[in-house]
Amino acid sequence: MRNSRSERAGYLFILPWFLGLLIFTLGPMLFSLVLSFSKWDIITGIGSIEFVGLDNFKAIFHDELFYQSLKVTFIFALVSVPLYQIVSILIALLLNMRTRGMKFFRLIYFMPSIIPAVAVSMMWIMIFNPEYGILNRALAWFGIEGPAWLQDPNYALGALIVMGIWGVGNTIIIYLSGLQGVPEELYEAAQLDGAGAFRRFMSVTVPMISPTIFFNLIMGIIGGFQYFTQAFVMTNGGPLNSTLFYNLYLYNKAFVSFEMGYASALSWILFAIILIFTLIVIRSSSMWVYYNGDDDRD
Repeated sequence: MRNSRSERAGYLFILPWFLGLLIFTLGPMLFSLVLSFSKWDIITGIGSIEFVGLDNFKAIFHDELFYQSLKVTFIFALVSVPLYQIVSILIALLLNMRTRGMKFFRLIYFMPSIIPAVAVSMMWIMIFNPEYGILNRALAWFGIEGPAWLQDPNYALGALIVMGIWGVGNTIIIYLSGLQGVPEELYEAAQLDGAGAFRRFMSVTVPMISPTIFFNLIMGIIGGFQYFTQAFVMTNGGPLNSTLFYNLYLYNKAFVSFEMGYASALSWILFAIILIFTLIVIRSSSMWVYYNGDDDRD
């Protein structure tokens, strides 16, 4: 009797989560899947949904802007994901040092990540401004004439990648927690064996925080392919579609052109791309991710 009561209580506790998953995640996903094979402009009501089979997917592969958005997103993800991981690890190593006032520096590095993306975007628009922006003024001190950044198709995407370093605070904190879990004895043993700082980092730190790297890499890939807010606020895909990210193009199709079926098909292609890259990382993890107790596996 006591067990059945406990079971009912457990089910009641997970019921809100289950209903939320059903209504706000699985339901919309299923509806989106149906729409990807349909034509619907959302304005005429749900009764106007027209089944068109694979027409949306066929049209996508003849769409030049689809390839442009894919290219922009791939370049951004391939550059930003490793760049942000390296920068985050290096800053986390500095923040892991035992010096006075370190809590203050940790707070300073984490604060930008809690500022809303729209506010950060507005601030960086001013920083990148070619006339009065602080970045070009700083470059002028060294005799360098700064570009037009967000107005120049050759620099706009690079500017967004550089700006992203501003928001790596969350990743830094996760790396910092991973670094603090590395036993000091391992460093002492490596030092006794004559290992230098770089050798200790490669042979002790990296293997010990490899589960953290794995987690952050997965999150970075997902975030990189879903990049949207900053591009929407700062460039809206311009100039000359040089920052037309995949999610931005998808948004335009859904809520500007009202082609919900086409946008749904785009979203499922993005889902497949993220899934493939995530599975590649997960499948490769057995070769480079170390967990305590792995020695017992063989």
